[in-house]
Amino acid sequence: MNKDLILKDITKEAIKDILKYILHIETENIEFLNIEFPKIEHKKADILVKANDKIIHLEFQTKNDKQMLYRQLRYFVEIQKIYQEYEIYQYVIYIGKEKLNMNNRLIKHNINYSYDIIDMKQLNCEEFLKIDTPEALVLAILCDFEDERKTIRKILSRLLEITKNENEFKKYILMLEELSTSRNLKDIIKEEEMGLQHLTWEDLPSYEIGLEKGIQKGIQKGIQKGIQKGMHDGKIESAKILIKTFNLPVEKVAQQLNIDIEILKKALNG
Repeated sequence: MNKDLILKDITKEAIKDILKYILHIETENIEFLNIEFPKIEHKKADILVKANDKIIHLEFQTKNDKQMLYRQLRYFVEIQKIYQEYEIYQYVIYIGKEKLNMNNRLIKHNINYSYDIIDMKQLNCEEFLKIDTPEALVLAILCDFEDERKTIRKILSRLLEITKNENEFKKYILMLEELSTSRNLKDIIKEEEMGLQHLTWEDLPSYEIGLEKGIQKGIQKGIQKGIQKGMHDGKIESAKILIKTFNLPVEKVAQQLNIDIEILKKALNG
């Protein structure tokens, strides 16, 4: 997986959390802007959004770049030309291994330009661990912490709590592994993952809690549908909802709802 693509993917999904917890900008209305800049060698900005009547330009940087100041200045000019009525806020979010060493201000006799640089290693990891979105939790691996193994265990534990299923959990683990290379933590993450391999998704407390809540909701919906169809009870409809919504095995649903499995299979195929 390409780290730049992963960062863009995470950023788009967790843009409100990034604005709130990294840039300290709270907003509900966000519009992604897709602009190509023909005069710049990097023709597309990493992330460009309209929020709170501002244009926010984000760039992620994995290494120090002496030309970043001038690249950002060119971006600023091109963006301002298109959105002249808006204030432009530019941020470079640095996730590199080396110590941050990039200039972000240009002062000449007739120009005073700057953009903001945020070094992820200076941000408090604990703030990200409190957020209930997997994208924000994955970003926690880039923040400031001392006990590497303890922090990684916390991240994995929180991901287990809030991801919906095993496939989603694995998706974010892959993202976590890739981002962790910026801090040479991939080996520790893999070691901690090994400790989880003896578990099945059904063994997890979060799975059981979610399943119980889902079953109750499914039963209620099924009974309502059953009544509407003139059925004596809604168990079959409940089973259909549970299987479709949670992708559960037919056998497990039949057992939970006390339905003859052959009758359920016939209803599903009918």
